[in-house]
Amino acid sequence: MGKSAFITGVTGQDGSYLAELLIEKGYNVTGLVRRNSNPNLEHLKAVRERVRFVHGDILDQRSLIVALEESQPDEVYNFAAQSFVGASWTQPVLTGEATALGVTRILEAIRTVNPKIRLYQASSSEMYGKVREVPQTERTPFHPRSPYGVAKAYGHYITVNYRESFQMHASSGICFNHESPRRGLEFVTRKISNAVARIKHCQQKELKLGNIEASRDWGYAGDYVKAMWLMLQQTEPDDYVIATGETHSVREFLEIAFSRVGLNWQDHVKFDQNLMRPAEVDHLVGDASLAREKLGWKPTVTFQRLVESMVDADMERVGRGENHWISW
Repeated sequence: MGKSAFITGVTGQDGSYLAELLIEKGYNVTGLVRRNSNPNLEHLKAVRERVRFVHGDILDQRSLIVALEESQPDEVYNFAAQSFVGASWTQPVLTGEATALGVTRILEAIRTVNPKIRLYQASSSEMYGKVREVPQTERTPFHPRSPYGVAKAYGHYITVNYRESFQMHASSGICFNHESPRRGLEFVTRKISNAVARIKHCQQKELKLGNIEASRDWGYAGDYVKAMWLMLQQTEPDDYVIATGETHSVREFLEIAFSRVGLNWQDHVKFDQNLMRPAEVDHLVGDASLAREKLGWKPTVTFQRLVESMVDADMERVGRGENHWISW
């Protein structure tokens, strides 16, 4: 009988790619969904019949305990969070409850049900914020610049605390931006690829953006979930930067995305002051040397291929008149 895994945030980008990877490896996969929600299972269409769903909420300690008791996993992957930086400014308390304290609830549930369960915690490059050094490593100090980044820093440190205090196998992936056609429409990369498709199909005239000079280290989500799985296969838990080591600006993303369909981005993109962050994070780029050395992990999808794949997927979806996401 194969291993079993429990995934919070299973219907999202990372959760769905991970579910596919684990099922391919022979795992029994259980996903957490909220009882009162109507989860969008589109991302899981390839494996939905092989994922068992249990009800629970990252805000409800007891429900997490019950869910773990029912599923009895060997591994837990925690993606549940309020994960959009922009929304964290308008919903800072909810962001703290879900993205920060939610991690404590998961850790406590594991400690209560079976402290031998291995945990992957989804940390974020947004914890670095106003960066102290370039590139960023596992030892670079954090200086988060948003409620989301602050909440992720709490989740990261509480995971370290439980690992050291209770000898739990709890690892965090400090993941830099990772995208795919399954990325939510609120994120700038998917906002761009979706707009490109809509503009090309004459369903939209312009795209409003904030700071297009902001630089990020962008990789492919399907690559990144492999690193997450590898972390929990190690004898000892640890924290790992997961990144490509390359930085690209939003402007570069625009150039590739619009040129993919034969358009000039400057004819369609308008600056909107309202889309600027109160405190901007200008330059993030990660050094994934530790992941390469200890996990044997490296990214496989180039930035250009990533951008083009997102545009291609949205072009196909919009061309069919569909509003849901498409898998790649």
